[in-house]
Amino acid sequence: MTTTSPLSPATARTGRDVRLACRSGTHDKHTSGLAPGYVQANLAILPAAHADDFLRFCQRNPKPCPVLAVSEPGAVALPGLAADLDIRTDVPGYRVFRDGAHAGDVADILDLWQDDFVTFALGCSFSFEEALIEGGIGVRHIDLGVNVPMYRSNIATLAAGPFAGPMVVSMRPFKPADAIRAIQITSRFPGVHGAPVHIGLPRHIGIADLSRPWQGDAVPVGEDELPVFWACGITPQAVILDAGLPLFITHTPGFMLVTDLKNAMLSLI
Repeated sequence: MTTTSPLSPATARTGRDVRLACRSGTHDKHTSGLAPGYVQANLAILPAAHADDFLRFCQRNPKPCPVLAVSEPGAVALPGLAADLDIRTDVPGYRVFRDGAHAGDVADILDLWQDDFVTFALGCSFSFEEALIEGGIGVRHIDLGVNVPMYRSNIATLAAGPFAGPMVVSMRPFKPADAIRAIQITSRFPGVHGAPVHIGLPRHIGIADLSRPWQGDAVPVGEDELPVFWACGITPQAVILDAGLPLFITHTPGFMLVTDLKNAMLSLI
């Protein structure tokens, strides 16, 4: 996958800007910081035969898997999220799993599409990052221009059908005062993971080394900072490794679907 993207927070002003750039192949990297104000979503695409079990999994685990929309079988659009959307092309990268194993990342899924596929769009922490920045709190991976670090934790999810496994968490470091404010701000956004699930002491949730994320990029954590962990929408990517489905498609971590919804619509205040 090349990285010839001309997009930046200055040029990608709307969700549609990002989607059209993905569709044309001119944007093929993470979407953090793009289209400020617009909701970004995680994806899970799977055959209809497993969709009910996956929906129950999401309902039982709303922190990592907050459902924003579910498609009809075979539909490539999600009308509640965007007026002009083709789920097969409008994400900068897709991750393909076969028989519970990662089978590679692709730029589109036109050749993989099946008439029985159901698409789930799940809330993403990129949405509450805008509120943190507006509150005067710096977000380390955005400041550095890299992808958010994500880790497999030892926090168990509640099983549904073949879906069970560990919660994935994303991490952002803050000084203690900012960590308290981050909790207050993100608590207003339960539809995009809400408040953190853990603060400090990463070993207590099974993370031995912050410099080695499961997905994304490591970021520095200062001696006067606390690592703050939020439930992450790539949790299905950890869960399906054990589910062993013949075919399951997600987004490449950090390469999100950018919608036409506004982040402000997801705030409780």
